[in-house]
Amino acid sequence: MTHIDAGAELDPVHPVPVPTTARGLTAAEVAERVARGQVNDVPVRSSRSMGEIVRANVFTRFNAIIGVLWVIMLAVAPVQDSLFGYVILANTGIGIIQEWRAKKTLDSLAVIGEARPTVRRDGVAAAVGTSDIVLDDLIEIGPGDKAVVDGVCVEADGLEIDESLLTGEADPVVKKPGDQVMSGSFVVAGGGAFKATKVGREAYAAQLAEEASRFTLVHSELRTGISTILKYVTWMMIPTAIGLVISQLVVKEHGFKDSVARTVGGIVPMVPEGLVLLTSVAFAIGVIRLGRKQCLVQELPAIEGLARIDTVCLDKTGTLTEGGMDVTELRPLQGADESYVRKVLGALGESDPRPNASLQAIIDAYPDVEDWRCTESLPFSSARKYSGATFSEGNGESSTWLLGAPDVLLTDGDPALAETGRLNEQGLRVLLLARAGRDLDDSEPSKGARPTALVVLEQRLRPDAADTLRYFAEQDVRAKVISGDNAVSVGAVAGKLGLTGTTVDARRLPAEQDGMAQALDEGTVFGRVTPQQKRDMVGALQSRGHTVAMTGDGVNDVLALKDADIGVSMGSGSEATRAVAQIVLLNNSFATLPSVVAEGRRVIGNITRVATLFLVKTVYSVLLAVLVVCWQVEYPFLPRHLTLLSTLTIGIPAFFLALAPNKERAKPHFVRRVMRYSVPGGVVAAVATFVTYLMARHYYTGPGQLDAETSAATLTLFLISMWVLAIIARPYTWWRIALVASMGVAFLFVLIVPWLQHFFALKLVGVTMPWIAVGISAVAAVALELIWKWVDRRVPA
Repeated sequence: MTHIDAGAELDPVHPVPVPTTARGLTAAEVAERVARGQVNDVPVRSSRSMGEIVRANVFTRFNAIIGVLWVIMLAVAPVQDSLFGYVILANTGIGIIQEWRAKKTLDSLAVIGEARPTVRRDGVAAAVGTSDIVLDDLIEIGPGDKAVVDGVCVEADGLEIDESLLTGEADPVVKKPGDQVMSGSFVVAGGGAFKATKVGREAYAAQLAEEASRFTLVHSELRTGISTILKYVTWMMIPTAIGLVISQLVVKEHGFKDSVARTVGGIVPMVPEGLVLLTSVAFAIGVIRLGRKQCLVQELPAIEGLARIDTVCLDKTGTLTEGGMDVTELRPLQGADESYVRKVLGALGESDPRPNASLQAIIDAYPDVEDWRCTESLPFSSARKYSGATFSEGNGESSTWLLGAPDVLLTDGDPALAETGRLNEQGLRVLLLARAGRDLDDSEPSKGARPTALVVLEQRLRPDAADTLRYFAEQDVRAKVISGDNAVSVGAVAGKLGLTGTTVDARRLPAEQDGMAQALDEGTVFGRVTPQQKRDMVGALQSRGHTVAMTGDGVNDVLALKDADIGVSMGSGSEATRAVAQIVLLNNSFATLPSVVAEGRRVIGNITRVATLFLVKTVYSVLLAVLVVCWQVEYPFLPRHLTLLSTLTIGIPAFFLALAPNKERAKPHFVRRVMRYSVPGGVVAAVATFVTYLMARHYYTGPGQLDAETSAATLTLFLISMWVLAIIARPYTWWRIALVASMGVAFLFVLIVPWLQHFFALKLVGVTMPWIAVGISAVAAVALELIWKWVDRRVPA
């Protein structure tokens, strides 16, 4: 608490007194520091540079392999055998363009959601951009504000700062003039001002923030899983490719250049090059889609993470209810004079320069009385659940008042508690005004306080909250309402929104994690939750294997948001909550959350689906190469054949399937889920194709024998790949059927149009062998269906 000098000068922006010694820098001093470069030049958050995007998409391990093979093919074979190189160029270009679009979306949204600290210059307080702060600036802070630079405290009015994001210590630190203020910490109670001593990259948390805020595609199960798969593919590719090169050069019955072309044709399809691109494109398009809905994804894997959640913890205020409130009734207690109570409430409202929603409603209802002067104040904090102030009244009397939660300020059995309970059951919020018998700097200022009046507030329900809760219920995501307000009141609000379940007073929750987790599984609505309890509750849910999302907008939500698997903040929330959340809803609409969940499910479900297509190709390519080496025969395909097959059965269909709607909840174990289908699918395709190839080698003789054998093998591999595509495309819709059918028609076109036959070196010879190829494909298709059904039953993901 700080005593305020009656002779202090008044700030033209805030009605609170500003000491004449703390007017801040002058305009000339600011200009001088800008000229010297002493500005807060922290890099723009949320995106990587265009150069980094290009490097990430161009300089990849598989692009290097494909690039070398492409150069070789350009030198030794016709242009149609080099088509795979042009496909890689197109893929890389698409990846760069989509990520650049995502970068633009993120950057524009980051500017909208950027914090604007209040800086005092020439005695005038004004909001400025974070990058406009200069060395020695005087920065005002209040509840929920984050310190954006390092500094020294100059003014403190009950200032309590949480440094847990930097030190790990959850207990707030009381700050007094002269104390250090570290960037990255945030205010939980009170207010004050500090002078910037380190700005830009010199600030304590700037480097950490720069790294943590970058646009990134890492640290997600999806990306990690794909990297693991690619690592295994590389290990398989190298020895197989070496064996293939040696065997083809030894066989060499059809000339050196043809052997090289067939060797490259065996190596290229082993590379699932489109899988990484498709994942990047799917994530980038997800960011763009959500950006259109005013949703800032500060960490890209958050799209994936929110799709995996099974429990969402909702803070009532600002999430289920709108930020504003209205005073609906004032009930004096113990014969108190209502007109006098109104004066007290007006003075209390005026005593806090940064009122919360409850106090703002009181300010709107009860104007200040000019002859009352605040001499000492105790700011509201979530842990204390009340605020207070001492006044010098106009008649010379002095009085101290507390305003806060009735069940905290009153003793058990007080008649006012029964009245409060009845009001809470109607979903109304109730504050108690009590006259304190002790000084505010006493260790227990509320002890012995005399209840004077009940202030009844009505909360405004968000019109979209009920629909959003219904969506989560339909998607099998459990909602838990966690609030610092009275449990009965919170339960009544939840009930109005259609959320049923047990209501629990958090003060009676077990302290140990197992007991708390059990209570959380059984309950739905939790009231009187402290900030530390919110954090403990998230941890308890996670200990039971739940993937937890936490929403909130107040400073009391920061610790829980930080520890949750996914933190979601409202755009109008405190700066501290926006800083730690992975997703910021800039339009402050809770109804945007289903869009984020749906986008994540679309990305993960579809990438899991199409990854099977890519990896079936990798498995059959490796196995075909091994079979060719063992049998010491020519590799059956040229690069042009596999480019055609990959384009029609994987490339084009995968692009459409990856962007299709998908509402299935994301499941864990991505690698296992994909490989349990890809391995048997690839084995069936390789064996059936190689059997057709060996039969064709015995069937065809004379000039053009190899081309005829290749055409028969290509037909088999295409038909099996089409069946894999048909399975992956399920459940069928009209456009999925049209997609699969159009790919079949395109291949048929190649087989019947003469110049396409010549271009792709595909011509079916005779009738018997092509029909044998069709028959082998049909047997393989039946085998695929039976094996994948068996895998579903016996090899759970």
